[in-house]
Amino acid sequence: MTSLFAALGRYIAHDDPLTLALNKVAMVLAGNTPFYPLYLWAVLGRDAAPSILLTLCSFPFWAVVPAIARRNGLAGRLVLTVVGVLNTVWCSAVLGFASGTALFLIPCVLLGTLGFHQRERIVSLAIAALPFIAYGVLRFSSWAPLKRYSGAEYSSLITLNGFSVACLVGFLGIAFASARPTKAT
Repeated sequence: MTSLFAALGRYIAHDDPLTLALNKVAMVLAGNTPFYPLYLWAVLGRDAAPSILLTLCSFPFWAVVPAIARRNGLAGRLVLTVVGVLNTVWCSAVLGFASGTALFLIPCVLLGTLGFHQRERIVSLAIAALPFIAYGVLRFSSWAPLKRYSGAEYSSLITLNGFSVACLVGFLGIAFASARPTKAT
């Protein structure tokens, strides 16, 4: 097990502390992706299995972020943010806007605003606009989810997704704090 963690540590390693922090975020998202369908199964039951399995599609994209970042830190951080937005749009399309999956655009805004260096401000502002555009598309689109759920099921999904977003935002705060230089007092 120790060698697995050592290999993972080498995979996410980066000289830039901000890119390293976002590589860690990508690995946490990759590690949690297989569990999300289990949570959905618990809330929605097995009749929702086709929809639930479609939420796994983002796994390889999270997992490849550190490989991209190894070649270009900015590109890795961009990919992480874009994959976050696209995954949110995808899951919202699969489960429906009423599921509360659009709440995951909140951490995407954080990735877009805090995940870039001051010298990358123009890129940061452009990428931070994506979650807002995505929200508009999701909110005002007319596509129907693969399956409609009851009001109680949607309420449970909102609770699940809201709690998940809160945990992710907390983790992002810790990750970003670890990437910032500390000043001696």
